[in-house]
Amino acid sequence: MLIAPSLLSCDFSRFRDEIIRVDEAGADIMHLDVMDGHFVPNLTFGAPVIKKLRDATEKPFDAHLMISEPHRYINDFADAGADIISFHTECKSDIDATLRLIEARGVKPALAIKPNTPADAVLPYLERLYMVLVMTVEPGFGGQSFMPDMMEKVICLKKEIRSRGLDTLIEVDGGIAKNTIATAAAAGVDICVAGTAVFGAPDAKAAIDELRALCG
Repeated sequence: MLIAPSLLSCDFSRFRDEIIRVDEAGADIMHLDVMDGHFVPNLTFGAPVIKKLRDATEKPFDAHLMISEPHRYINDFADAGADIISFHTECKSDIDATLRLIEARGVKPALAIKPNTPADAVLPYLERLYMVLVMTVEPGFGGQSFMPDMMEKVICLKKEIRSRGLDTLIEVDGGIAKNTIATAAAAGVDICVAGTAVFGAPDAKAAIDELRALCG
């Protein structure tokens, strides 16, 4: 299991230090939640902030674009140093065209789906995806409760990925904690985004180690 701390839960006044802290604690991926205040009812940070933080770690940056028109900003996030760009099937941008933009920049493409969106929405693009992000809460805010019924999507996607002989990873985001990560692992999740469970713990390394251990 790869652990991707969600920087949405960090202390923004110490953004660089927080990245360094979870890097040293053993994080595998830095999950960066980009929100525009339109696609979701919250506003966070954009490509200029990510660019300034890129040299704080060598770990991969996963830019999760919770924005209405991601195609307009792919080059900005690629220039900022994103290694993975995740965008939502529910956005206003053309999915195929947006994937082509990401592919052209040599960045790993990923599609995300909200809780009410079926897994079928990503199946036409599966061969082109590095990762599928299954939201296990409604996107927009941290600290929400994990939705266990979303694991049916994970199981469905994992079966399809295997049947096609693909290496596409499955990531889940929302409510991942000590009492939920084993459920995610059992369903076949490869990457867990964890916010409060890491940044809210007194010892980030111990928290990450424990989350991994609970995956069996």
